[in-house]
Amino acid sequence: EFAQGDVRAGALALMRSIQYLPQGVALAVIDPGVGTARKAIAARTEWGTLIGPDNGLLAPAVAMVGGAEKVVSIENPEVMLPAPGATFHGRDLFGPAAAVIASGQAHIDELGPAVDLDSVLPLMLPLVEHSENSVVGEVLWVDHFGNAQLNVTPEDLQLVGVTPGADIVLKIASAEFPIEWVDAYGNVAAGEGLLHIDSYGQIAVAVRNGSAVESYPLDTGTAVTIRSGRPGLQIAGG
Repeated sequence: EFAQGDVRAGALALMRSIQYLPQGVALAVIDPGVGTARKAIAARTEWGTLIGPDNGLLAPAVAMVGGAEKVVSIENPEVMLPAPGATFHGRDLFGPAAAVIASGQAHIDELGPAVDLDSVLPLMLPLVEHSENSVVGEVLWVDHFGNAQLNVTPEDLQLVGVTPGADIVLKIASAEFPIEWVDAYGNVAAGEGLLHIDSYGQIAVAVRNGSAVESYPLDTGTAVTIRSGRPGLQIAGG
């Protein structure tokens, strides 16, 4: 449900999923830097072993399960498939490494040398800003329905007095749109925009029977402000 190469969206999806997965081995590959100097890593945690590129993809999930006990750089050629090129690490490096760990044919120490835990690349997420009656957040990802999930939580909105049923403004750049915070898509008319709590507990912008990113100037990384009140300028199409 996220764009190709979107490391941040993939990292968030893995973080949310891992708490529901049986303990074992998780292989995750979103790797725009394949073939560069970025490390290929395996992280041992209480949950199990997570394997993937060192580009922030694994970091939130590792933190979710309590942090890494050990991280190694996958460098042992005995756990890799020989390949003529350097851009197929999912097939030639990560997949085989995950397979030998999952099957018990190798221990994590056999994959390669240990790396300093502090050297593993974290995933930097934008912080929410609060003012007297507004919250400034960012679109973390857009799913295939066109819903725009924000880094804003219901608690963020309630902290500044923005509540369901109140007059709410969604501000994107200089444009302001009236919008409702509702429980379900069916609480607004077809084609109307809404704020709701999505399945991950975050605030999302959606449009009933439509796409938020087609109805509003939204995309991954877009800054948005949500405040109480009415728009200072009415904009059609929201």
